[in-house]
Amino acid sequence: MSNRKKTAVFDKKSKLALDSTNIILVGMMGAGKTTIGKSLAGYTGKQFFDCDHEIQECTGVKIPVIFEIEGEAGFRKRESQVLRRLVKKMDIVLATGGGAILSQDNRRLLRQGGIVVYLRASVNDLYCRTRHDKNRPLLQTKDLRAKLTELYIQRDQFYRETAHIVIDTGKQNIRSLVKELAGRLITFNNKKIIDKQYTMRTLSVEFSPSVEKRNYPIHIGNGILTQAELIVSCLQQKRVAIVSNSTVAPLYLDKLSTALEKSGVQTIPIIIQDGEAYKNWETLNVIYDALLKNHCERSTTILALGGGVVGDLTGFAAATYLRGVPFIQIPTTLLAQVDSSVGGKTGINHALGKNMIGAFYQPRMVLTDSATLDTLPDRELRAGLAEIIKYGLIRDPAFFEWLEQNMQRLLARDPVTLIEAIQRSCENKAEIVATDERESGVRALLNLGHTFGHAIENGVGYGVWLHGEAVAAGTVLAAELSRRMRLITEADVLRIRKIFQQAGLPVEAPRLETEKYLELMSLDKKVSAGKTRFIVLNRIGDAVMRADIPSQLIVETLSVCMAHG
Repeated sequence: MSNRKKTAVFDKKSKLALDSTNIILVGMMGAGKTTIGKSLAGYTGKQFFDCDHEIQECTGVKIPVIFEIEGEAGFRKRESQVLRRLVKKMDIVLATGGGAILSQDNRRLLRQGGIVVYLRASVNDLYCRTRHDKNRPLLQTKDLRAKLTELYIQRDQFYRETAHIVIDTGKQNIRSLVKELAGRLITFNNKKIIDKQYTMRTLSVEFSPSVEKRNYPIHIGNGILTQAELIVSCLQQKRVAIVSNSTVAPLYLDKLSTALEKSGVQTIPIIIQDGEAYKNWETLNVIYDALLKNHCERSTTILALGGGVVGDLTGFAAATYLRGVPFIQIPTTLLAQVDSSVGGKTGINHALGKNMIGAFYQPRMVLTDSATLDTLPDRELRAGLAEIIKYGLIRDPAFFEWLEQNMQRLLARDPVTLIEAIQRSCENKAEIVATDERESGVRALLNLGHTFGHAIENGVGYGVWLHGEAVAAGTVLAAELSRRMRLITEADVLRIRKIFQQAGLPVEAPRLETEKYLELMSLDKKVSAGKTRFIVLNRIGDAVMRADIPSQLIVETLSVCMAHG
């Protein structure tokens, strides 16, 4: 079968022609750009080009010789010349050299030349793939792992900035990875059409009795991050501080700041470290220090640009700086978009418990741009799905069934499906929060799986398990506990396990001493009169809080749901 015939089959199956769009692969040496590129070209019917191969064809000598004669600077100059020629072609798959993105001009050229895909691999995988390779000049060193780590730290930010799509190569076989990548490319191409057709949706969190200043909108859309007018409408003064982290800031801070500054808003960037391990007093003081040094006033709004850690820290800082300043949530992870950005819970972790120190403090607005999920690592996307599944389990059985039917579309990041899931999750949470702001009643049901989950996060060390991963395993534990209480059936538990497995989430808790779990759960915020209260299921779509659970049932549940080994 010819390449062109393959294209026709591919297009008919996907109901989308990739047309003459170029696909450009970037990533570290050893990430698989050439191997995956050739396979992807065969799958889509496009022509394959390898930048390094083209350089060798033009010069008549191998890459190591060019490095030896002209040095890296000379090679980079030749590389840029070849790239300028190649991106002018149409309907190709192009594998670039690992260092091509070091040049700002190259990064701009690649983004304009096609859909840029970052093939991301761990340093350990890169080491295994390149340790016997003698044709990569930069890797001819005594300590290969250290060199790869140095290059990864230097280049990862540039890859992420340049890429339209990020995909983890991991341990997948080539066929599965190419199929997944093709689906992501289809989704990305479809989004160009969808973006034109899609109208931003706005929900409202309305407290009862209504207090106008505390009600706020949740704007959900694709590509709305730079719609500065949405933010400006909430500002008391045209000066904002933007808190972000070292991962999100390089991707979106400039876009947001530029859009605001064009509207006459002065921006103050505050960059913190990324990760749950930094959700503490030290990081909070970094924010306070920046606000004080920049003479931020009570009318200065603070924007939280990032995931749940950024949102929780920023909200707590806003609640306590000058005894309260306005803030806006701009969540960039799926978990934050469907959960932590809505409802006004803010805080930091303590060595003895997660989120034990904080305040209820509502934002003035939530701005959710689903386009920011394009750069979200697969693991974090899956972690966000755990909180989405939770809404179906506690109060929305129809949504749970919809998730069972659409899980693969969510994993493929289909924009229409993602936006639907985000909206339905936010609707569920907004209704609960509006009736129980301070978690004195029904709002506690949102903690399904969290009593076990927080114990997992604390027990293994903050940051080892993502929050959504711990919630997934914790929810399976809660389901098993519900079964042992004779509330739900074994079939219900299997159905719950299956949807988390479909999402690629853990369904077993890490192996810790049972006494350790019990000790950590005794620190849960829902503990009342010395009794740990659990959220359990009467049925799928109906959750309840119970404190009358025999300790033996909890011990039995832990024993059967912990991972072996």
